[in-house]
Amino acid sequence: MNFEKLNLNGLVLVKPKIFSDDRGFFFESYHRNTYLEFGIDLIIAQQNHSGSKKNILRGLHYQLKNSQGKLVRVLNGEIFDVAVDLRKSSSTFGKWESVFLSEENKHLLWIPPGFAHGFYVMSDWAEVEYSTTDFYCPEHERTIIWNDPDLNIQWPIPEGGNPILSEKDSQGKLFKDAETYE
Repeated sequence: MNFEKLNLNGLVLVKPKIFSDDRGFFFESYHRNTYLEFGIDLIIAQQNHSGSKKNILRGLHYQLKNSQGKLVRVLNGEIFDVAVDLRKSSSTFGKWESVFLSEENKHLLWIPPGFAHGFYVMSDWAEVEYSTTDFYCPEHERTIIWNDPDLNIQWPIPEGGNPILSEKDSQGKLFKDAETYE
């Protein structure tokens, strides 16, 4: 595996080594010792799988308590994946970073605890799997609005188009009003 540190503190793009032949392919998406060697101490508490149609935008979600680190990958399709640093003690607090994850590139994104996370579906259909370091606690879940003017995330939404949002996501808070981490 190749681990690429991204611009935000702790955010890592994981590029697995793909073994392909005429039968198909194989790769390790997670190997505890390999991740530990790179300083990622990931113990999986929960694994989630979502399917979404084109133009669906999910997020920006985080849990104020029981903060979840997430290892995100795409099984089918392509997404524009975004992480926002919500740790006040971080030099990259309030900044966002994005990567394209797809079934084709097979990359994974490690998002440590203390980040908000969201994604926009680029393909006709996408299936996203993410492993978390803590359990889902709906009473602690928070949402920042996807189009927050201070964050100014450059979502690849076609000009004049609007993403499809859940009721919860359409009512997210502004970043300046959001609860954050110390």
